[in-house]
Amino acid sequence: MSWGTELWDQFDNLEKHTQWGIDVLEKFIKFVKERTEIELSYAKQLRNLSKKYQPKKNSKEEEEYRYTSARAFLATLNEMNDYAGQHEVISENMTSLITGELTRYVQELKQERKSHFHDGRKAQQHIETCWKQLEASKRRFERDCKEADRAQQYFEKMDADINVTKADVEKARQQAQLRHQMAEDSKAEYSSTLQKFNSEQHDHYYTHIPHIFQKIQEMEERRIVRIGESMKTFAEVDRQVIPIIGKCLDEITKAAESIDHKNDSQLVIEAFKSGFEPPGDVDFEDFTQPMKRTVSESSLSNSRADGKSEPKFGGKSKGKLWPFIKKNKIIETLLGTKPPPPPPASASPSAVPNGPQSPKQQKEPLSHRFNEFMTSKPKIHCFRSLKRGLSLKLGAGPEDFSNLPPEQRRKKLQQKVDELNRDIQKEMDQRDALTKMKDVYIKNPQMGDAASVDHRLAELGQNIEKLRLEVQKFEAWLAEVEGRLSMRSEARRQSGLYEAQNPSAVNSCAQDRESSPDGSYTEEQSQETEMKVPATDFDDEFDDEEPLPTIGTCKALYTFEGQNEGTISVAEGEMLYVIEEDKGDGWTRIRRNEDEEGYVPTSYVEVYLDKNAKDVYKSLEKISE
Repeated sequence: MSWGTELWDQFDNLEKHTQWGIDVLEKFIKFVKERTEIELSYAKQLRNLSKKYQPKKNSKEEEEYRYTSARAFLATLNEMNDYAGQHEVISENMTSLITGELTRYVQELKQERKSHFHDGRKAQQHIETCWKQLEASKRRFERDCKEADRAQQYFEKMDADINVTKADVEKARQQAQLRHQMAEDSKAEYSSTLQKFNSEQHDHYYTHIPHIFQKIQEMEERRIVRIGESMKTFAEVDRQVIPIIGKCLDEITKAAESIDHKNDSQLVIEAFKSGFEPPGDVDFEDFTQPMKRTVSESSLSNSRADGKSEPKFGGKSKGKLWPFIKKNKIIETLLGTKPPPPPPASASPSAVPNGPQSPKQQKEPLSHRFNEFMTSKPKIHCFRSLKRGLSLKLGAGPEDFSNLPPEQRRKKLQQKVDELNRDIQKEMDQRDALTKMKDVYIKNPQMGDAASVDHRLAELGQNIEKLRLEVQKFEAWLAEVEGRLSMRSEARRQSGLYEAQNPSAVNSCAQDRESSPDGSYTEEQSQETEMKVPATDFDDEFDDEEPLPTIGTCKALYTFEGQNEGTISVAEGEMLYVIEEDKGDGWTRIRRNEDEEGYVPTSYVEVYLDKNAKDVYKSLEKISE
């Protein structure tokens, strides 16, 4: 099966077919190129996706990856990054093994095709030229034969005519002979040209054209084989990365199987365990007994003079249950009282014309509550915890982590000790390296000056000494916390034993514990129980109470006589400090001086709030949320 013998007369069709074959090859190259672009784009998107969900360094997200589920997700992200890398490998291999190679091959194929068809056209032109020569020789022979016949007829006519001279007859005879000779010559030339043409035509159709067409056929078959091999390579490039992609998927499966829900639950306990005990039972408060009440004429001015304080906060022991208190009620809870009640709908009460009604009488006077608050040391921890919470929000936590619960403080101190020990090890490694360098310089002075490292060695020694002092300090705090935790565990065991032996005394010796909204904690030991438990108060020394900050000023529009508990009398035109805004109940808390503060009707004063102070106060309120 050869194109030269089977398609000897299809030169133009072969030319079109081979051009179509090159177009198909170029189309495949374009397809592979677009596939590589898709692979690169997909790999880039996968990498960006993996990077997007990677934890940020030194962030809270990084701490969350100690859980097995989070670590499995991180492993999945890393494997997806490797997965994206394999798609980049696919793109690179297809570009180098298919696109680049086929592009060069197409250029060579075009040159080879051009050469073969040029030879074919040349052979075709040659045979056409031979045919034209044959036609010309044939026409000349035909013409000479006709001329010879006419000359012969003319001679015979002249010879038969008696009137024609002998000279004319001889001339006609010579002319006929000449024409016959020319016809013979043309015949010989025509015969020779015909033989030559037949020979050329035979060579053309049986030698030259088959040879050229055979080369074109081989070229076309090579193109077909090459595109088939490229398609195999296209598949092999994908198949080569399948084991690695499968390994990535296996690693993702392995990471998913490594998730341990029990371990994660234990990590949650370790992360948030405070080390405190749950609150005890709430004491029964007998309201059938008469209670001593004091009435303040103006505000809290004489509250400190009352030397006798109640053992409990007022109302329903709200001081015990910080986590269950409503938002924005920190100060009221600390004082054990609620804000003054809203004024009634009546616009002109009997006490003050055109003004809201004075607050109703509370169950216990505010001065009594404040006196109790000032004389009861354990209660002050609430203010201190509140202050710690605010400082923590502002990023000014204590160095010893005393704002944290015992268990969390122990963990933070342990982390700090480990971090300092790592820093010490780094400094010691640098010192050892410099010491070896110094020894080399001493033995080989041409390599360097040994004295040049003395300054750095001295700095490293000082750094190591400072770090060791820091380690000792934090280890002392850690030992203190661990000692207190062990004492608390012992106390809990003894308390459980005591409750089992004295069930009737449980209600009278329940421990009260308070925690600030930001997570700071303090403890109270009931002083009423007869059983003495070792002191395990987590907080340090007693901090002085801090008064509420001023958030603005106000001017009294009317005179107000504060005759009920919690109110303060003001005169028209008087300027005072605002320490608490109206929260919708119609009352504003103000201060005259350090010892005089209380509530006045909001409609009686014109308030000028200080924006900065207001923001600080609002941040204090947000802590409670």
